[in-house]
Amino acid sequence: MNYLMLLVALIIILVGATVFTNGLEWFGKKMNLSDGAVGSIFAAIGTALPETLIPIIAITFGSKEAGHSIGVGAIIGAPFMLGTLALFISGVAVIFNRSRRSDYPVMRVDTVVMRRDIEYFLALYFVAVICTFLHHPVLKVFIAMTLFVCYGAYALKTIKGNNEGPVEEADLDPCYFAPKAHDPHFAIILFQVMSSLFLIVWGSYIFVEKVQVISSEVGISSFILAMIIAPIATELPEKFNSVIWIRKGKDTLAIGNITGAMVFQSSVITAIGIMMTSWELSRPALITVFLTFASVGLAYAQIRLKKQLTPFTLLAGGIFYAAFVTLVLTGHLDK
Repeated sequence: MNYLMLLVALIIILVGATVFTNGLEWFGKKMNLSDGAVGSIFAAIGTALPETLIPIIAITFGSKEAGHSIGVGAIIGAPFMLGTLALFISGVAVIFNRSRRSDYPVMRVDTVVMRRDIEYFLALYFVAVICTFLHHPVLKVFIAMTLFVCYGAYALKTIKGNNEGPVEEADLDPCYFAPKAHDPHFAIILFQVMSSLFLIVWGSYIFVEKVQVISSEVGISSFILAMIIAPIATELPEKFNSVIWIRKGKDTLAIGNITGAMVFQSSVITAIGIMMTSWELSRPALITVFLTFASVGLAYAQIRLKKQLTPFTLLAGGIFYAAFVTLVLTGHLDK
């Protein structure tokens, strides 16, 4: 029964992600926003809700030791999954859809938007990691508040845009909640977005709950659960959304959804962790951080040096993810 519910949860998340992407595209059209703003801010924050709730619930309601361990593990695990596995899946999606792309293998991303997202992520995440070596509470609170402010600046800059054109109506599928309307009412679009978000959160909650039950049955530790299984489950919306957008050739939305979520995770969520826990990252956590920087750094280097992004660079994320799993399975990252 647990395995069946796991499958049901996946279907709920997939349906929610499909309806969400459609709603967000129409929301961007109504608000006259660019693809970069829709993907990097609204889609990223919306689909980041599941993984945001896990550490908060763990830290708030769990025991001090186990709750903090699970919370910090989930916080560190989320950027790792996005920066490795999600980018890898996006690269695979581009390769699978290469017949639809006359410009293959060059991806159709706005390199200005991607570079901005990644630079914010690398800088903010580095500051958050350095905070683990600081022990004065005032310094930690100051850094946490700085991360909040920096994300606000990033969001404003992204919404303002970089002379990017708004989402084109010709590229949009009919609004799912008003399929016959050429100009659906704003309230209908908002209702669609909120309903799909509910499906995503609900599906992710069921998924995580059943994964925990199954993991307990097979004897997987809470640390492995926090660092690997929970982030995989809660990052599913970003992965599904990105694959959907890549299939449509909307690479800025697809990759921006991932990189925007990474900025959110490295600032807002880490700031919560810094203020609510002792924020002392273990050796396994620091290794995970290093692998995340390595994977994202490759994509950044190509964008910075070549002014383009190809799926082969994103495939490297799979190698870094596999390296981490190998270290876990061989016992080299036991806590």
